[in-house]
Amino acid sequence: MSVASSPVGVGKIRLSDGAVLKLKILIVDVRESGFSPLGGVNFDVKVVGGVAVGSVPEEVKKLVVDKPLAPPEPPRDGWEMLGIVEQQPAEALEVVESSKGEFVVRVVAEAVMAARNTLYRSIHNEPLYFVSWINKIMWSPRGVQSG
Repeated sequence: MSVASSPVGVGKIRLSDGAVLKLKILIVDVRESGFSPLGGVNFDVKVVGGVAVGSVPEEVKKLVVDKPLAPPEPPRDGWEMLGIVEQQPAEALEVVESSKGEFVVRVVAEAVMAARNTLYRSIHNEPLYFVSWINKIMWSPRGVQSG
């Protein structure tokens, strides 16, 4: 599966075990926070995000078929790092009004590390996955493309 066909806004991450995860981010708040040489205004941008399992190969699901359900908190044992083979970053856009006019604020989230746990299973009988990502925040006056 190629992750390039992902819908706009939702990122896809293909891991070295064949699993495909979805990453979604949301801009919660944007506030003007002083001067910047980048357009004359600085923004404080609050972003939240989450990861969900899109698909897991059957041979990977078999690793957890008889394992206990995961506890509410992430377990401390059983984690193994996985490689990120391919990804399409998640993206969120918001148009904001500032003292310098309208700006388009853009956030691009890229996965940087991933791990799985096969000592436990999810309610969907899949391994547990954990992903760390970074948010790249940029803005430009409306009508001027950035990034």
